[in-house]
Amino acid sequence: MTNTLLITGGASGIGAETARRAVALGYRIAVNYRSRDGQAKALVAEIEAKGGKAVALPGDMAQEADIVRLFTETERALGPITHLVNSAGIDPVRCRVDEYDTATLERLFAINVVGLMLCCREATRRMSTRHGGKGGAIVNVSSMAATLGGRKAASAYAATKGAVDAFTKGFAREVAAEGIRVNSIRPGAVTTEMTQDRLSDTAVRDAIAASIPIQRIGEAHEIADAILWLLSDQASFITGAMLDASGGGYVI
Repeated sequence: MTNTLLITGGASGIGAETARRAVALGYRIAVNYRSRDGQAKALVAEIEAKGGKAVALPGDMAQEADIVRLFTETERALGPITHLVNSAGIDPVRCRVDEYDTATLERLFAINVVGLMLCCREATRRMSTRHGGKGGAIVNVSSMAATLGGRKAASAYAATKGAVDAFTKGFAREVAAEGIRVNSIRPGAVTTEMTQDRLSDTAVRDAIAASIPIQRIGEAHEIADAILWLLSDQASFITGAMLDASGGGYVI
């Protein structure tokens, strides 16, 4: 059976690196994006140049209609979805609790939590043996921020990732007997497009690196390899787990 992998937020960062590395494993890949049209199409071209099959599909994870359409279009282009990586997420301008803005919080949770949950709903409707599917595997991209409330002024972002972990555990139990494995991966500080502005400040980068037991910032490909392992049959007895890919977490 040909495996079809849908990656939300797949045009950049960890999602894009996962797509690049999935080619060698024989996946057909749907690269979802919201605004990075050029990057998504370039990534698809890169995958196809390596002999893989991929499509770039737009969709805002804050919009239910976009999510439903994304799953429908993926199956139309590539066949039944067997694997899902929920990598889409935002980390808006950081601020203290007394500076919270309602609209910012609503969009943060809409994308990082509700959108992810709706993607899992759509995947279940297709993968679950209860619905006539043949099973599958899902990885939700969380964050080490979920474990300690995040770094300074990142409590709202951390709260969304805490929700992802709690949901992953409950969801995994619901569908374990229906052929679906669900796990979350918790990256620590990793160099991606989302973090590049913050990490471009040498003093900030050095301070963060010093707070990590392994003494360096992670790379996107290191997280991608762990995601692909969780999706693979090598992890066939693992579900409802949180995998910390963080260089040892934080030095406190």
